[in-house]
Amino acid sequence: MSGVNPHIETSWKSVLNDEFNAPYFSELKEFLIEEKKRYIIYPPGKLIFNAFNLTPFDSVRVVILGQDPYHGAGQAHGLCFSVPKGIAPPPSLVNIFKEINDDIGIPVPAHGNLEKWAHQGVFLLNATLTVRANQPGSHQRKGWERFTDAVIRELSKQRVGLIFLLWGKFAHEKASLIDEKKHYILKAAHPSPYSAFNGFFGCRHFSKTNEILRNHGLPEIDWRIE
Repeated sequence: MSGVNPHIETSWKSVLNDEFNAPYFSELKEFLIEEKKRYIIYPPGKLIFNAFNLTPFDSVRVVILGQDPYHGAGQAHGLCFSVPKGIAPPPSLVNIFKEINDDIGIPVPAHGNLEKWAHQGVFLLNATLTVRANQPGSHQRKGWERFTDAVIRELSKQRVGLIFLLWGKFAHEKASLIDEKKHYILKAAHPSPYSAFNGFFGCRHFSKTNEILRNHGLPEIDWRIE
């Protein structure tokens, strides 16, 4: 089934095998097949698991959690908050870049493609991995959240010392899936224009993430986007 069958990086396929074989995932596949007959669905099928394919399970160092893919034409490419080159950065991403600039002095980039972060171990996970064009939230509560909750649980269980950046109330609720004795959780408001001034601006999560990595003798994340 093009775009739905999990053509996903091998380490993730192994970790998530039970999820792919669970009844709910079959139901999710059927739902997506029917949706694609009637609607335009984002991101394109081959990019649904892009975050997984760019950041293998054992390469994850930092987790940033989003809620839904972007629902505008050409925006979603399987990485939360990110857009392909040539697509104007949406407001939340603009605010992320503003905070990075204020936090560590990196200039605001000319584009919003965050693949460079993904290649360094920043896992850019949306809780829901698909959406109808121009209908935000349209694929919520269809099975994706159960799947991505399992992703977070497996990272918490099998890895040590990960840094989870949880922005906004929705992301904060995912903290219950994470073992805080083994991992780091940094919380802030969501970077959207509606909430960024209520605790996202000034959170300094980017320098704090690098401080944690540095204290463990690990390479820092280069947050620059070229």
